[in-house]
Amino acid sequence: MFESLGERMQGVFKELRGEGHLTDFHIESALREIRLSLLEADVALPVVRKFTERVKERALGLKVAQQLSPAQEVTRIVRDELKALLGGENADVALAGKPAVIALVGLQGSGKTTSAAKLARLLKARGRYPLIVAADLARPAAVQQLVTLGRQIGVPVYEPGAERDPVEVARRGLREARQTGRDTLIVDTAGRLHLDDVLMAEVKAVAAAVEPQEILFVADAMTGQDAVKSASGFAEALALTGIVLTKTDGDARGGAALSVVSVTGKPIKFVGVGEKPEDFEPFHPDRMASRILGLGDVMTLIEKVEASVDAESARKLAAKTASGDFTLEDLRDQLQSMKKMGPLESLLDLLPKGGMMKALKGPESVDEKALTRTTAIIDSMTVAERQYPQILNGSRKKRVAAGSGTSVAEINRLLKQYQQMRRLMRTAKKGVRGLDLSKLALPGGPRGQ
Repeated sequence: MFESLGERMQGVFKELRGEGHLTDFHIESALREIRLSLLEADVALPVVRKFTERVKERALGLKVAQQLSPAQEVTRIVRDELKALLGGENADVALAGKPAVIALVGLQGSGKTTSAAKLARLLKARGRYPLIVAADLARPAAVQQLVTLGRQIGVPVYEPGAERDPVEVARRGLREARQTGRDTLIVDTAGRLHLDDVLMAEVKAVAAAVEPQEILFVADAMTGQDAVKSASGFAEALALTGIVLTKTDGDARGGAALSVVSVTGKPIKFVGVGEKPEDFEPFHPDRMASRILGLGDVMTLIEKVEASVDAESARKLAAKTASGDFTLEDLRDQLQSMKKMGPLESLLDLLPKGGMMKALKGPESVDEKALTRTTAIIDSMTVAERQYPQILNGSRKKRVAAGSGTSVAEINRLLKQYQQMRRLMRTAKKGVRGLDLSKLALPGGPRGQ
């Protein structure tokens, strides 16, 4: 979502890296580029003005610390202000009450129904027992869509049946949650193509009936400043507590995220990062600010790895790697684990830019199809061939190529890469064995004290 904004911002700091000290000229030039970057990202003009004024106020007359360069100092200031613009600290949902009631509001097409299911799945993974209420009776397919999603994630959905009053549906859903011991109620409310009095009256009546602890405004990141206008309208009519930003994996320029928080005064609590139910994450302003500035988001990457990789499998793989028993089957398992973490491009975006990452960011390097082809090649081999690839002769390779829809050349390339990995692992193993730890200056050791 913030790719183009991030590239422009990072370009600003590259120009400052060669400077020994900051001058008013450097600051004004940087602020001009930052201002243009934000406007191109579709950030509201009043928000841009306030942001650049705060950065300028902190940067002018700044005494650069000895351990930091001018570029690093300005980067730190901009990161802090971006973090504040995005909401400051991470804000989670309040889950008080029995049940805790969460209402999702927004315009039609913003992704409310999908977000209701995604939120239910996320809370279920945290140990909650949610019930979803299908109170969007304005869109014909909304109820059926929610029922299908609920079945997919294993969360019950309260259906309206013949009832056509959304307020009564919400009340009955709340009663159902209490009777069945559900500790969380998620209400999917109706939307419209645009703001109108009928919509607002209905949503306000539903909120009054179930008294939600959380009223989350669902905004489509692709709509730009339209999301800001609708957010303002809902904020005037309802006591919003937070924002859910959907479709952030698309070509949105990021202006909606930066503007909605400033206009409503409410934090972004969750973001939709894909179409699958699991593509839904808590929003961390500090991490997003670092990603925009090319500083990476290692914490999110670690969380993705922890959620996708089985700890026991990881221990077994480490043991096999240490003993030199890494097979093609192990390689296939690792590729499948990578797929669970999402698109490779999005994983690379979480790493700091620069250095080795510059080489990895080329479009030729990030080839999702290559991972699929590699998995197909290994799956087309017999068990013996995966464990002892040296038995793969010409006729066997032709059979594997035919079964995987690839070529013999691709198989040879894979086998060469695999052998290189094996040699690297053996080298690392010998290095560890020959390492005399007593000679290292370790903290607390004879030379580290």
